[in-house]
Amino acid sequence: MPGPGDLSRDELVELAVEQARQIGELQAENVALAEWNTALAERVARLERMQSRNSGNSSMPPSGDDALGRKKPAAKPARSKGGKRGKRRGSPGAAVAPVADPDRRVPMFPETCRGCGGALDQAEHCDEDYLARQQIEIPLMCATVTEYQLHRVRCACGTVTTAPLPLGVADAPISYGPNVQALAVYLMVFHAVPVQRCCQLIADVTGAAPSPGFVHGMLARAAKPLAAFAKLVKTMITLAYVVHFDETTLRCGPCDVKRYVWTASTELLTAHHLGGRSGVEFTAFGVGADFNGVAVHDNYAVYDGRDAFGTGIRHQLCCAHLLRHLQDAAESHPGAHWPAQASRALRALIRSWHQAGAAGLADIPADVRAPLVTEFRRAVRVGLSDIPRTPDPNAKQLPARNLLECLRDREHDVLRFCSDTRVPPTNNLAERDLRPHKTQQKISGRLQSENVTRDRLTIRGYLSTAAKNGVDAMTALRGAVIGSPWMPPVPIRA
Repeated sequence: MPGPGDLSRDELVELAVEQARQIGELQAENVALAEWNTALAERVARLERMQSRNSGNSSMPPSGDDALGRKKPAAKPARSKGGKRGKRRGSPGAAVAPVADPDRRVPMFPETCRGCGGALDQAEHCDEDYLARQQIEIPLMCATVTEYQLHRVRCACGTVTTAPLPLGVADAPISYGPNVQALAVYLMVFHAVPVQRCCQLIADVTGAAPSPGFVHGMLARAAKPLAAFAKLVKTMITLAYVVHFDETTLRCGPCDVKRYVWTASTELLTAHHLGGRSGVEFTAFGVGADFNGVAVHDNYAVYDGRDAFGTGIRHQLCCAHLLRHLQDAAESHPGAHWPAQASRALRALIRSWHQAGAAGLADIPADVRAPLVTEFRRAVRVGLSDIPRTPDPNAKQLPARNLLECLRDREHDVLRFCSDTRVPPTNNLAERDLRPHKTQQKISGRLQSENVTRDRLTIRGYLSTAAKNGVDAMTALRGAVIGSPWMPPVPIRA
């Protein structure tokens, strides 16, 4: 092979051009590989982050922690020395007390002497010398058939009048009574029992054998009389001082379609709405536009929309969600100390809120609140200096950076509960009201009809509101199926 000295000038020029071309190709290939490597690294980081999500560092429910490959949440801190599970010291007990006036008394006498074995005379007993042992029992349920004979009576004027049907009796040769109807709705909505199993359960327990069609149709029949109830509850919610808002997905309707269940809750009221995830759908709920109090929520963007609430709205971001995000930041940035510091201060403020509320105080005392708020602010400032903003305006910011900016820019919405003990620090109330719908989805997989799902939500809100007001579910449902539903008491404003 000839060396460079053996080549002519034209050949050297041609060789240099060829080498320059090859170098250019290699440089372009290196650039492409570098971009590919960056994209792969981002993809791996994104997948690892998705895989690391659990109920301890995100809004995922605990039921998702058992998914294959899912990272388990960090173990909870050990209980203090001497602590134990179960009833907390000082909380009221739940023992069943004897009844002063039992429904039935059964005298029991010994027949033979336990000493000599001789027969005993019951007449020799002492009335005051006995042990009382009470037993709570329910009678064996058995469906009964009642025939109402509607007699006709002719008046002196010649008119024949037929006796009216009692309330709750259908105008049919034979029908199921309000108790059977209420039981079917109770099992389907309150306990998420599927229709076929509901029929079987009613048949096994009571002897009645309603058809699946009748049982399923009870959802619409029970929800129809609740229209006025739902309207009243929404109106009362808009007048409340504090309302909890939350949302969750629900597989409903056609396959591959997810709907959103919105909820608005207070200590005494619950309202649900089925729709999409947009601000327009939240507006269609009908509880936000006229609400001017304090909205407790999970910082979902819809709640910050310009038309989501009334003009005087104030926010309280759910601290339980923020604590999970801080846990995520601690796992994503293992060398950082600010997540633990911010969490420690926030947890201490929440404990102080509970103590202040129990003492009847309007806010957390300043001498308790001030040092904890200072510790919280310092943690946020340190985090902001540790995690700068990404310079590329088109790139997404790190989740920890977004969290820190939220804690800095919305401090009043994060710590509003510190200055007003009427405002809770978490959105747990709304989450509890939504949890039954996720249980229903786990059992059913998918609810086939959106209309029937709306009926379910109406009934569920009715039962939740009744329970919050001390009304048992069966009593409330019986009133609904006979067309006379229970209504929440309307507060009297001074």
